[in-house]
Amino acid sequence: MDVDAFVLAHRGTWDRLEYLTKHRRRLSGAEADELVDLYQRVSTHLSMVRSSSNDSVLIGRLSTLVARGRAAVTGAHAPLSREFVRFWTVSFPVVAYRAWRWWLGSALVFLLIAALFAVWVANNPDVQAAIGTPESIRQIVDHDFESYYSDHPAGLFALQVWVNNAWIAVQCIAYAIVLGLPIPFVLYSNAANVGVMAGLMFGAGKGGFMLGLLMPHGLLELTAVFLAAGVGMRLGWSVIAPGDRPRGQVLAEQGRAVVAVAAGLVVMLLVAGLIEALVTPSPLPTWARIGIGVIAEGAFLYYIIYFGRRADAVGDAGDLADAPDVVPTA
Repeated sequence: MDVDAFVLAHRGTWDRLEYLTKHRRRLSGAEADELVDLYQRVSTHLSMVRSSSNDSVLIGRLSTLVARGRAAVTGAHAPLSREFVRFWTVSFPVVAYRAWRWWLGSALVFLLIAALFAVWVANNPDVQAAIGTPESIRQIVDHDFESYYSDHPAGLFALQVWVNNAWIAVQCIAYAIVLGLPIPFVLYSNAANVGVMAGLMFGAGKGGFMLGLLMPHGLLELTAVFLAAGVGMRLGWSVIAPGDRPRGQVLAEQGRAVVAVAAGLVVMLLVAGLIEALVTPSPLPTWARIGIGVIAEGAFLYYIIYFGRRADAVGDAGDLADAPDVVPTA
């Protein structure tokens, strides 16, 4: 290829495309059509130069020009701030809202299992004896349970709590990869642990004391776990029953929904961890501490219902505007 002749023949086209991209916000209809045509032509020029010449300067100029033309034709990406606002007002709340049956079902089953274990342990001395000696149970009931919330500096404890709670939620999110099949076992294990502790505390007549320590942070914390479990199992079900859409398309959409929820859970669990570190062990009266937990839970549910229902009403599923229809493959 004679590079000089090629540049001389097409320089006017490149200059015209550069002019149109710089003034893309003020183009007439005819100029917009011209922009599309020139973008396609210059893309062809770039391919020809790359295959026939090693002129890095020319390749660089055409590459930049084609990139600017593509941005002008397809539209620039939304500002990061707009994406941030959309995530918190559409993507996260509408995914949570649409999966409400799944995480409500997870909550009901979890609480039922925990209650059954609590009743079983509280009313069976033999079961308590199998758990530990009377002295060790007394140590847990009278000291260890309360000191768990106050033995460490608040900042360190908040981080520890956040990591612990995040790990449970992350397991639920991660198990979405295997269609959510292990999630019921994760919920069962944690429900059993909560139930056993509740049984020991209620059996010792300290059930109210336990609830006073758990409820401030536990409402929001458990809601995060139930939400993670719900969207994970919903993804698995979408593979079994995709409806009238291609299974790959539904799986890809639900997979992106799981990612959106995972990002939202980071903030949820951070708030729950801060409440557990700063409010639960505080000298505030029990009613005030529980009230803070109820307010945090109520605010979260209102947020999900308000923004989620609004997005759902207009048919916005919170998915990416340019999302692919299937799961990417190698």
